[in-house]
Amino acid sequence: MSGYTLVVCEKPDAAKRISEALSDGKATSASANGVTTFRFRTRGKDFVVCAARGHLYGVSDPLAERSVYPVFDAEWYGNDLVEKRATGTASRIRMIKDMAKGADRFVNACDYDVEGETIGFNILRYACGGKERGALRAKFSTLTKEDLVGAFDSLEGQPNHGLAEAGRARHAIDFDWGVNLSRALSQAALTQGKGYRTVSVGRVQGPTLGFVVDRETEIRTFVPLPHWSVTGVFEKDGRRIEAAYHKGRLDREADAEEVRRACTGRLGLVGQKKRGLVQVPPPPPFNLGDLQKEAYHAFGYTPSRTLQVAERLYLSALISYPRTDSQKLPPSIGYARILRALASQSQYSKLASALLASEPKPVQGAKYDPAHSAIHPTGEKPARRLEANESRVYDLVVRRFLSAFAKPAKREVATAEISVDGHAFSLEGRRTVEAGWLGYYEPYGRFSDAEFPRVEEGERLPVVAIRSEEKFETPPGRYNQSSLLEKMEREGIGTKATRADIIAMLGTRGYVSGVELAPSDLGASVVEILRLRAPSIVSTEMTSAMEAGLEEVETGAGDPKGLLRRAIRAASEQLADLESNEEAVGLGLSAAAAATQAGGLVLGACPVCKTGKLRVVKSKKSGKRFVGCTNYSSGCRASAPLPQRGALRAGAPCRRCSWPVVYVKTGRFPWRLCVNPSCPSKGEKRREVRTV
Repeated sequence: MSGYTLVVCEKPDAAKRISEALSDGKATSASANGVTTFRFRTRGKDFVVCAARGHLYGVSDPLAERSVYPVFDAEWYGNDLVEKRATGTASRIRMIKDMAKGADRFVNACDYDVEGETIGFNILRYACGGKERGALRAKFSTLTKEDLVGAFDSLEGQPNHGLAEAGRARHAIDFDWGVNLSRALSQAALTQGKGYRTVSVGRVQGPTLGFVVDRETEIRTFVPLPHWSVTGVFEKDGRRIEAAYHKGRLDREADAEEVRRACTGRLGLVGQKKRGLVQVPPPPPFNLGDLQKEAYHAFGYTPSRTLQVAERLYLSALISYPRTDSQKLPPSIGYARILRALASQSQYSKLASALLASEPKPVQGAKYDPAHSAIHPTGEKPARRLEANESRVYDLVVRRFLSAFAKPAKREVATAEISVDGHAFSLEGRRTVEAGWLGYYEPYGRFSDAEFPRVEEGERLPVVAIRSEEKFETPPGRYNQSSLLEKMEREGIGTKATRADIIAMLGTRGYVSGVELAPSDLGASVVEILRLRAPSIVSTEMTSAMEAGLEEVETGAGDPKGLLRRAIRAASEQLADLESNEEAVGLGLSAAAAATQAGGLVLGACPVCKTGKLRVVKSKKSGKRFVGCTNYSSGCRASAPLPQRGALRAGAPCRRCSWPVVYVKTGRFPWRLCVNPSCPSKGEKRREVRTV
């Protein structure tokens, strides 16, 4: 067979759906060496559809010796030569080469984004013998039959290769930075240490780790300052009414005492009541980052897990392409058609039907992606029983889509002040009077209501008590995977497709741990050493400047070769700094690696021996965790029990005994614990509230 159109897809599921859509289900499949292709004839033309299963080609250097650096003569090779785990790549490349020999027309039908364009470009160039320039491009955002047929009815010739050039440049730059700098650090650690340890760092990985380390520094150096909150307790008809002092927090106890003294035993005068309605618009439709953050808060799913689930839903034609930055829903997706389809699904029937009663018009967010719309349901019914995580993410996407068409929620806010001898106390109530979009987005969106007390203007209410409570400022919280992803977005580093994997890699490398991300000794040392010896590696400015250059290449306005030369020059300068300080770098890394392998979250200085550090230790015999000193082998026996459940976070030293404080999170909120079992504060009843 010859003279056919060869269609190159990114994933086998996509290849199958394209074949079924174009052939009306009449495509035949053939399998050889574990690789499946689809054949069919339509509109007088023969088609062969194949799939890449992700990247078939990767950037590497021609040297087998992985300790050699610098290497800047990297080339594209089959992934079977680049990655040990890339099994089956060679046979898949051979299959595509064989299919290309009989083809007279080529179509790139990979996902339409930077990575998909790069995958298709490389296959057409290397496996198909230089067909990347003359190939046609099929663009689609969903795998529904309607969208796929439409995409192949309007194939684009001579596509703009800016996306592919940007993707290829990104891979090359990341290789030049990541491989060379990782080899330099690993060799330094090997030279000065007792054993080999891979110390990896990358152009985006470095700044991201820096965010975690900087936050940990903020937490450990935080000095909690005291402040006082004052609450007035009034009485009406036998019921007590609480009102907060209108100035909020007070920085001096004497000021709180003055309010208590002046108001005790007096009458409070209720001032003018004010009521108003506030409109709360629905949130914008999901882009990938928003979906990842919402799924983390709603289900506790990590960003990488959410992306994996969303991709499965996309390949099942249930949602649109998830790797998008857009928060906009263009009319071209067919609002009414999708709503009618959702109305046929029992769990969404009532909600979708209500939206169809008027002309549907969604709220639009600010972010725009020229390739794809915001994530939305296609309206297709699941053809199989969804797994639990798929069902949850699908429901989240559908309800976010529905809420985008709903009216704003209306909230009533009521306020009044109670004056007592020149001091004012604020009353406030909030309630939802019209649910609007909240009724569509339940249970993922809700507001808390507070009933406004039944008081009237001009009433005089006796003061029952004035409560003064001493509080302390709390340190900033550690990043979790969701908030770290949001930080990367704000700083403009990484891409929607790579951020989740970079965060996961920090944990794989042993640089961070825990649900609330805490840096290990190794992670903290990597950042400290690089900032001293090669600061650009962990520089947000350098990384975001590279991202801006890559975005210019995407649009066709940038020069990928010039950008690559600049990246190589910058990497060479950083390598020179590392090589000239190899001994100091190696000593620091090897010591940190040893401490990390010894295990345990470091809680703080040991108050017993004064030279060691208390850290979390896990007993090899019982498997239980406890606090122990790093100077145990030298005779320090400082130790303390710990709760066996919950994530741990180190806090500031206890003010009573100087032992470390930990925050233990077993539910929604963490609780505070001084690890010293003999702390004077234990057993005491803390007197923070004064009531008269």
